[in-house]
Amino acid sequence: MLRFLIRLLQLPLALLVLFYEWGWETLSHVFDWLAKRPLWRAMENAIRRLPPWGAMLLFALPTVLLFPVKLAALWLIAQGKGTLGVIVIIGAKLVGTAVVARLFNLTQPALMKLRWFAAIYHWFIPWKDLWLDAIRASWPWRVGRVIKYRVKRAVVAAYNKIFRRA
Repeated sequence: MLRFLIRLLQLPLALLVLFYEWGWETLSHVFDWLAKRPLWRAMENAIRRLPPWGAMLLFALPTVLLFPVKLAALWLIAQGKGTLGVIVIIGAKLVGTAVVARLFNLTQPALMKLRWFAAIYHWFIPWKDLWLDAIRASWPWRVGRVIKYRVKRAVVAAYNKIFRRA
């Protein structure tokens, strides 16, 4: 029965992980570009210097700020604008994930000074890695990667055809 449940969860989990990785890859390029700007670089350097509890508060801030956006998306869905509501939820999730990942990279040294955070982190990472390895070994993941590669290749070809015409 457990094996059946794991198989049943593979597709949505693989799609979820693929969604996060695809979105994060793109948005990380945006953050890398922003990090080259003096004002943004100064802001990131200030974040790196935060004490542990300040880093924790900043790390939790995107969750608090995105909550009203998600409520607005649910309101849109309730008003019969389901497509727009789902787009807002997906966009908020994608941007929120990218911001939290960037903030974690900036605040991790300070966060690891909190014993309870370090203990949770060291428990969670091996568990997460095992799940990701299992998901990446599944057929939905492999099919999703092929589709992602083909879509990316088609988008690049279309872009080159439209914008790089000589």
